[in-house]
Formats: sequence, structure tokens, C-alpha cells
Amino acid sequence: MSIILIPPADAELSEAIDYYNDQQSGLGDQFYRAFLLTTDDIVKAPTAWRKIGQHTRRINFRRFPYLLLYVVDDNDILITCIAHQHRNPTYYLSDIT
Repeated sequence: MSIILIPPADAELSEAIDYYNDQQSGLGDQFYRAFLLTTDDIVKAPTAWRKIGQHTRRINFRRFPYLLLYVVDDNDILITCIAHQHRNPTYYLSDIT
């Protein structure tokens, strides 16, 4: 399965990396590694994570207070959102399918 970040999720990932790098040198790289571990977990078991919509699933990052929303589409995993868990959930729940 291949991982595809839709453009808004790609922007959210970049923003989070930049934010953590501004907080401490190298922390953004650690966030990116946590993202990669999370996507590896999804690839290993795409349907193992909690469904929060008809097609959307949710997985939490390790170490960082972020969640990732994704949809399994044939042989692809579409990442639709990367959100801070303390952010108002209406931000990411409004587009769930």
C-alpha cells in the first residue's frame, strides 16, 4: 500500500514540523519520525484503527499530541488530516466521510 497525503494534510505536516523545529532544534525531525512510525503502523494493519466515520479511521501519534485521519482506498492510504489533539475537533471532524 502506498501513502498519499492530500494537500491540506501535507501542509499540516509541514506546519507541525516547522513549529517543533522553532521550539527546539531537531524536534521537528523527531516529529517527522513519529509521523513515519504512525504511517508504518497503518500500512501493517490498515483496518486495525478506530473508525470515526463511514470510511475514515483515526490513529494517534506516539509521543506527540497529534492524530492522523486516513481513508483506505483500494491499494492506497489517503491521509486526510494531521491535527493537534487539543485543537477544536470541529476543525477536522467536519470533512469526515
